[in-house]
Amino acid sequence: MTTILVIEDEPVLSETLCYNLERAGFTAEAAYDGISGLDRARQIQPALIILDIMLPGMDGFSLCRTLTRERVVPIILLTALQDESHRIAGLELGAVDYVVKPFSMGELLARVRAILRWNERTRHAPQADVLQAGELRLDRVSRQVWLGYQEIELSFKEFDLLACLMYNSGVALSRDLLLERVWGSEFPGSNRTIDVHIRWLREKLEADPANPSMIHTVRGVGYRFQNPVERTVPQRNGTLG
Repeated sequence: MTTILVIEDEPVLSETLCYNLERAGFTAEAAYDGISGLDRARQIQPALIILDIMLPGMDGFSLCRTLTRERVVPIILLTALQDESHRIAGLELGAVDYVVKPFSMGELLARVRAILRWNERTRHAPQADVLQAGELRLDRVSRQVWLGYQEIELSFKEFDLLACLMYNSGVALSRDLLLERVWGSEFPGSNRTIDVHIRWLREKLEADPANPSMIHTVRGVGYRFQNPVERTVPQRNGTLG
């Protein structure tokens, strides 16, 4: 049975979440502060984590950063704050979704199911071969990226997004298309996720992120990957890889 870890310091909300998750057919585990949440996540290796931002011991942002560095696990952040900067911060740290309190339990369960389905499809997606553009090399089998002789550490979704862009080098891809290909058609988040991850990729790969030579913004469309050693953009239709 799929295990979901709820890290929430409000006992009533935590119990309500666990109760509804178990009724929906999941195994629910609870932790009430950041430190015990980290320990519990390491022990049980949950399939998904529902994580409150405001926690005693270790705040949700710090915990999210630690968890996503240690292993690939989808995280849904819970918060009473509606500030966009908090949503962006959560996405940048590796969370896949962000839910503002109060929320509909039915909607949250639908998001949980959608994310788990998307995660399962991603895990079993067939891998291709090596993609190369100038000094940038991406191995889709080993899931490693090098820039020259330096290996670049990317998150799971950063890697998939870069692979999609490189596979369709020279083709402008819309945010919605990238979101569907990398996050899945049932992903409940917004295409703002793409902008956040593109910025993160540029910071890791571009010599001058403000004036990128590889990952270009196509105004009114989305993004295009351009091989830096090519002077012209090939005109073709892409097949998403």
